[in-house]
Amino acid sequence: MSGTAGARNVITAPGVEGGSWTRAFAAKEEDGFAEAFAADVLLEASVLRRPVRGREKVALVMATASKVYESLDFTHETRDGDRTYLEWEATAFGGTELLGSTILVRDGAGRITRAVIQHRPLTGLLTFSAELGRLLKGRIEDDVFHQPVPDAGR
Repeated sequence: MSGTAGARNVITAPGVEGGSWTRAFAAKEEDGFAEAFAADVLLEASVLRRPVRGREKVALVMATASKVYESLDFTHETRDGDRTYLEWEATAFGGTELLGSTILVRDGAGRITRAVIQHRPLTGLLTFSAELGRLLKGRIEDDVFHQPVPDAGR
């Protein structure tokens, strides 16, 4: 199954606000993410081989990622000063379960300056990274994503 179908469900559990972040996931559009980000936002994620910086690039990566999920449930949220910590559960690739956490850092105007996203388990993380690379080929540098090594008849 291709991961481009888009999340059918984006759910926020009671007590989870998430704000512009969860609304952007529900909308699955670059503009929704771009509105949430500071101009020089930094995205660090376990599905990326190196960070991505800048509103346009990060919005593109996040909007594309939001469409890979079949379901996404934000289950817990904690805030401390300028930081928001979210836990989530998702499915992608025909029902494969993914779990993760996200740390968002906001500036004084409430815009996200840094997003740190962790996916697990490893097999789902690598599949997700490779799918993002496929979907973003020619739009984001290839070396940002996992590139599976073809089976050499092992």
